[in-house]
Amino acid sequence: MKRNLTQRWIIIAAVTLVGLFVIFRPRDAEGNLRRPTAHDFTFAGLKQTLAGNIHLGLDLRGGSHLVMQVQVPEYLQRLTENAAVGVEKAAKDAGYDVKESRPQVGGGNYQVVLTLNDASKVSEARDEIPRKVDLSAFSPAVNGNAITWTMTGTAQSTLGEQAVDQALKIIETRINAVGVSEPTLQRHGATGSHQILLQMPGIQDPERIKKLIVGESRLELMQVASPQGQGFRTFNSEQEALADLGGQLPPDRKILPYAERDEPTAAGDTQGQPKPSQPTKYVVVQTPAIVDGTELRSADARSRTGTDSNYEIDFTLKPNAAQKFGAWTGANIGNFLAVVLNDQVKSAPVIKGQITDSGMIEGNFTKQSAEDLAMTLRSGALPAKLVYLEERTVGPSLGADSIRAGVTASLVGLLLVVLFMLFYYRGSGVNAVVALLLNMILTVAALIMFDATLTLPGIAGLILTIGMAVDSNVLIFERIREEMGTGKTIPSAVEQGFARAFVTIIDTHVTTIVSSLFLFVFGTGPIRGFSVTLVLGLLVNLFSAVYVSRTIFIWHLNQKGRRADSLSI
Repeated sequence: MKRNLTQRWIIIAAVTLVGLFVIFRPRDAEGNLRRPTAHDFTFAGLKQTLAGNIHLGLDLRGGSHLVMQVQVPEYLQRLTENAAVGVEKAAKDAGYDVKESRPQVGGGNYQVVLTLNDASKVSEARDEIPRKVDLSAFSPAVNGNAITWTMTGTAQSTLGEQAVDQALKIIETRINAVGVSEPTLQRHGATGSHQILLQMPGIQDPERIKKLIVGESRLELMQVASPQGQGFRTFNSEQEALADLGGQLPPDRKILPYAERDEPTAAGDTQGQPKPSQPTKYVVVQTPAIVDGTELRSADARSRTGTDSNYEIDFTLKPNAAQKFGAWTGANIGNFLAVVLNDQVKSAPVIKGQITDSGMIEGNFTKQSAEDLAMTLRSGALPAKLVYLEERTVGPSLGADSIRAGVTASLVGLLLVVLFMLFYYRGSGVNAVVALLLNMILTVAALIMFDATLTLPGIAGLILTIGMAVDSNVLIFERIREEMGTGKTIPSAVEQGFARAFVTIIDTHVTTIVSSLFLFVFGTGPIRGFSVTLVLGLLVNLFSAVYVSRTIFIWHLNQKGRRADSLSI
């Protein structure tokens, strides 16, 4: 018996020490463990360490709450437009006499319409073109000399969800890059709403981060549509450029704004700076792009000081893109290359030699704007535009009041429970108080260990855990009283009381944990905080209220000189 009791005390002491170590282990500014100093053992040091180890949620720490929506219709429209360009190119490459290829978007329908001059080739083209172009999201239909590929409803839903998933990954990369600590990033709203929730504790001025999140980073390297030897042509307006194209924009052309520079420069040169005072010019470029941002070797996008103390962004292409770009530049010496960022021509160098895997973006960038742009290029392009549906800022004073109110409620509740247990169960109430305090220590340690965020509902979960812990002790004590009332000896009553109350305790804890899991799966951030705290507290309570409490009873009954025919309960 004594050997068993020693083992129990060793286990309890080890678990308690581990819990205290987790709670009060010191960390550096980056959150990494460090060696303790003398200051860490003072009251101020312990308070500082505890504040650094416990991650507070938005409602306690203050910060920003943003709800965004991915503009999936815009994304599907762009996919349809790209498919139309691909269909026309594939049809012409296959030798079909193409009259027209155009996207048709409206009323929730996304269609590509290909019209041939020879109606007898329509069926053949319907089967042949999908072998050259990915049209798996579209369903074909033939009408006369036209083939219409319509995006299916299933494909729209699947592509929409993929766009949201991609946006989540890119947003996470961007907010991590600027050092937002303990953000909450998840889907929001009903299925199909394409909404994203972002909570950033401690961020009181989210404007820069908002710009970074929605910042577009669509980098494209495109050929300027000017015949070789005819120079670099700009237009004063879109209408002038369109008139030069015969009044109708071909599907393989785009008219883009261009901030006029001193002169077009050789690719890789740094001469020539933008002229903000000059009116915006327009340039005609060829589509599709030679290389786009998806082929960027993202880790190599950097900002650096260029001429006249301006900033430039260097970028490097992936191997496959570098090979493709090298082949194109080698075959187009003397032509002009447009470096296009978010549908704006940033520079238009003339190709003077073969270029493979590197380039730069020049412009009137400040240090921060250049670094922000480099960061958005590294994180990748958003699949579709993001719009903000909701924005809330929680001030730190509100968070401090919430913490103060929550802690006060917890301490008052704990004190009242302790007084009740000592008054009603007398000496055995000390047993319950020890188990209850250990429950609080281990629950907080579990929150820190699992890197959980403590919210105001989470504090409510802690208070509820106190009630559940006391309930377990009350069940055990009352069962022991009943066993003593039947005339059993004290040791036998204690043993039977724990054994028979254990089933009830397990039943109540399991049902509550299952309910909490449903809250975690279907709830949002604060509700999840409540469920996490409650589940961890209940799991810890099975150890503290049953194992620890029983160990104290065993120790009490085995004390030398103590009569085992009475129990203060």
